[in-house]
Amino acid sequence: MQIGSLKLRDARSDEARYLSDLSMRSKAYWGYSNEFMQSCADELAINKRGIENPENHYVVALLDNKVVGYYSLEYIAEFEIELSALFVEPEHIGSGIGYQLMLNAKGLAVNLGAQKIIIQGDPNAEKFYQSIGGEKIGSKESESIPGRFLPLFEINLTNTNRESH
Repeated sequence: MQIGSLKLRDARSDEARYLSDLSMRSKAYWGYSNEFMQSCADELAINKRGIENPENHYVVALLDNKVVGYYSLEYIAEFEIELSALFVEPEHIGSGIGYQLMLNAKGLAVNLGAQKIIIQGDPNAEKFYQSIGGEKIGSKESESIPGRFLPLFEINLTNTNRESH
């Protein structure tokens, strides 16, 4: 898929380390402390097995043949899929790459038979997820930092106009 000069393709397992590092750079953009970032490192790590698992779907965005963002979808129930990651290189945050990745994720989820996408988002991304159709349905405790609760969103795909993908 190509959107303007932005190209989207499936991630390759040899990109796991790069995607892990991209996740850390993107998360750090929001001004989190080094201690906080180290607490998140395991949760943000991507491994080759995860990319190769047919139950997971990793898609990267390329600009001038350089990976500038990615997302991953993972099945959590029969008609539910989780957006388990969506990260963009810091210098491209706010440029529309995240929006294009999310449009692609919604289309892929529909094609995979999902009726909804569940997202545990960073508090700094709350407005973004709401802007792309996410309805805040509560919060969930962080897997990295006990006592920290993150907003939980749901995107209902049964009301989504398929032509918008």
